[in-house]
Amino acid sequence: MNIQLEKIPATAIAYVRQTGPYGPANARAMEHLKQWALENELLAGSAVLFGIPMDNPADTAPEDCRYDACISLPGASAQEASAAAGNRADDSIRYGLLSGGTYAILTIEHTAEAVARAWDGLIPALQGSGRQLDPMRPVMERYTGEMIRNHLCQLCIPVQQQ
Repeated sequence: MNIQLEKIPATAIAYVRQTGPYGPANARAMEHLKQWALENELLAGSAVLFGIPMDNPADTAPEDCRYDACISLPGASAQEASAAAGNRADDSIRYGLLSGGTYAILTIEHTAEAVARAWDGLIPALQGSGRQLDPMRPVMERYTGEMIRNHLCQLCIPVQQQ
């Protein structure tokens, strides 16, 4: 596994929350967010999308699992982004701040099989390297326009500073 460490900066985000079993509904939440972002001219070349599973399905009932489909809003605070959306608001869109920090990054094909294989191997690989997971920040999938066009995504695992 080719795992890279990267410091991801804190950034304002707009997001759609999906609550319920992980699966096809997550993809629908991401499509809804992308449609909203397109209508609001936020899907420019530098747009970064994140998929954030907020709960571990091993510890949380499927109907209570939360998934956030997010888009970065560079150069804006969450309050500024919310105010700027003003007249083009959509009640399903929320605003917040993605906390930054050091992440272990793995770039993979964006298929269900590749994602499952990567998650199965990523945590043991990090533990074998002596890295400690940071339980205070969520794991994420990250996408740029170029990555989407090439059917790639990045798995981002929060790690503690050493």
